[in-house]
Amino acid sequence: MKHTFRQFKATIVAALTSLGVLGLSLLSGCTTDVSKVKSAYSSQEWPPLPEITANTAPKVSESSLAHSAKEYRKDAASHLYGINKERIFKGRMPPMLEAVGVLDVDIDRQGQVKALNWKRPPKHAPQVMAEIERMVKAAAPYPAPKNLSQVTYTDVWLWHKSGKFQLDTLTEGQD
Repeated sequence: MKHTFRQFKATIVAALTSLGVLGLSLLSGCTTDVSKVKSAYSSQEWPPLPEITANTAPKVSESSLAHSAKEYRKDAASHLYGINKERIFKGRMPPMLEAVGVLDVDIDRQGQVKALNWKRPPKHAPQVMAEIERMVKAAAPYPAPKNLSQVTYTDVWLWHKSGKFQLDTLTEGQD
């Protein structure tokens, strides 16, 4: 019995070693053009946030009739899209994104941002984190939560390397 187990073990070890060698040989043919990677992720200049005046402000309801954070999330996402029309990625997102982050936003009774809390920060892209925070704060006031004393809503930010984004709440999908 021991002899059979040793043979079986030796056969398994040999098979796994062969698979490992095969995998490494396949990966050795993969290369990355480092110059393209560096240019794609170099320090990006984000477009300036639009100046919002009485004449250019998007038509957004002054209050939200949402009864829950999940309902309010749609109103907040629509508000952000209305202010950042030129920054919205049109169509389905590609499979590889620069960053994906999950952000909690605390909104008070008047629609002002009280706090931001990253549930899943894209730490590999601190410039994206800073830009998202800047956009969220600049979009205040949000629709005032009429049926809630305050609200904390969560949304997932899907960030393309071009600086354009979609929110999971209003996404057109991803390939």
